[in-house]
Amino acid sequence: MTLFAEAWNFEAMGAALVAAALFGVLGIAMLALGFKVFEWITPKLKVEEELSKGNVAVGIVVAAAVLGVALVVVRAIGG
Repeated sequence: MTLFAEAWNFEAMGAALVAAALFGVLGIAMLALGFKVFEWITPKLKVEEELSKGNVAVGIVVAAAVLGVALVVVRAIGG
């Protein structure tokens, strides 16, 4: 076990930044896909229309669905 951090390796840092960006884009795409699946399985729920009316219950349900999908995406990407 070392007590001091190793010197910075700029090549490794660049690769880590690229990987983080790619995983970020992948996570956003998967979250959007999950939201589209939620809209597909609830055809009678017109989310945009209900939110424009000020329906708070629909907002809470959509937020819960998005958070649920986000948790699955985090575990899928993070391992």
